[in-house]
Amino acid sequence: MSTKNIYFTLFILGSIIPYYEFISFILKNGLDLVLLFDQLLATPISRFFAYDVIISAIVLLLFILKEKDDVKNYWLSIVVTFAIGVSAGLPLFLYQKEKNN
Repeated sequence: MSTKNIYFTLFILGSIIPYYEFISFILKNGLDLVLLFDQLLATPISRFFAYDVIISAIVLLLFILKEKDDVKNYWLSIVVTFAIGVSAGLPLFLYQKEKNN
């Protein structure tokens, strides 16, 4: 399997797996943002993961903006990062870079 296809597969997985959990939360609790953030920041380990992902997202956005000249439709990776997360935005951007090479 080519690197490009691996990145695309990881983009699909990085979209489906996190959204499965998010949709499960929504179906159980509705769009209760207070509860969502209460649970997200409830324990030291959940805060560890939340802060790690937030910092990773900032780094990814800076990386995308630095490398945007090499990627057509780079903005799509930014939208995906905000809409889904780093787990989808990073592999999508790497897929886009490989596709251009």
